[in-house]
Amino acid sequence: MATVSQWVAGARPRTLPNSVVPVAVGTGLAFGLGAAVWWKALLALVVAVALQVGVNYANDYSDGIRGTDDNRVGPVRLTATRLAAPRQVFTAAWVCFAAAALVGLVLVATSSWWLLLVGAAAIAAAWFYTGGKNPYGYRALGEVSVFVFFGLVAVAGTVFVQAGSVPWQGWAAAVAVGLLSCSMLVINNLRDLPTDAASGKRTLAVVLGDRGARLLFTGCVAGAFVAALAAVAWSWWVLLVLLAAPLAVRPCRRVLGGATGPGLIRGLAETGQLQLAFGILFTAGLALG
Repeated sequence: MATVSQWVAGARPRTLPNSVVPVAVGTGLAFGLGAAVWWKALLALVVAVALQVGVNYANDYSDGIRGTDDNRVGPVRLTATRLAAPRQVFTAAWVCFAAAALVGLVLVATSSWWLLLVGAAAIAAAWFYTGGKNPYGYRALGEVSVFVFFGLVAVAGTVFVQAGSVPWQGWAAAVAVGLLSCSMLVINNLRDLPTDAASGKRTLAVVLGDRGARLLFTGCVAGAFVAALAAVAWSWWVLLVLLAAPLAVRPCRRVLGGATGPGLIRGLAETGQLQLAFGILFTAGLALG
């Protein structure tokens, strides 16, 4: 029986910036537009975090029963290490998805009915990333899903439920946040490239190869800053995001320098710090606009 601390570790709390940052950035823009609705922002945050934890448990379960995680480095794997029964991890994932759905229904009821379809697609994407007979995460489509759901959908959706529409600044912000979220997945998959290749899990890192994955990581980080700076045309305050640029140096240098294993685990933590600082500064810049 897994302990509480092991369940928390299995939820992979270091990945939570992937869900918190999009909602913060979207709310920052809504505030800058004079349209912030704080209780809706809070509900959007609950939905995003519940989906994030849910997909982490779902991946733990699906990869664990396939044997993909048997020789993995990194965070605790509840299923692969037999700390928790597969059915328990499966149930934890769907409890999180159900919580996201219930809270999301409030946003649907107070915004627009078509958000119900978006929410259903998000839950399906979370499960079938590594779940089901033909998981798309095993077919080099994980980054695409992260870009769409933790970038475009999360940021634009947060803006929409508060402001009623999504201006061009919202889409620029969504692209920036999505690319930075992708960088987190790329460095994670780069770390796992040897074991993924051996187990038949064809992530984008496996398809591109070691060198290609390292260049993709750097491109995602650089692209996030470029996309964010597009919003300077709306507000010069967005330049605040450049204060996060020094935090990009160390993980990019580590990745391009050929780090593996423990070195990439440190790079993943550094990328998380970059993502958090980027999100705070970008949120402030948009809010002040």
